[in-house]
Amino acid sequence: MIALRAAAPRRRCPIKTIQEATGCTLHEALDLFAQRYEELRRDRPADFQLSREEYGQGFYS
Repeated sequence: MIALRAAAPRRRCPIKTIQEATGCTLHEALDLFAQRYEELRRDRPADFQLSREEYGQGFYS
């Protein structure tokens, strides 16, 4: 489910899901999300075309 949400430009929901599932901090959840996004970009490039920097534009935590 997180992989599918990562394809959409909305990041708050999957980050909250990561926090709830792992019990990690916001910073740790952001790191996990970024790591997973890069894995998905590598494995499914057609679905994840934005770079990490482009994807994160306008998101402030």
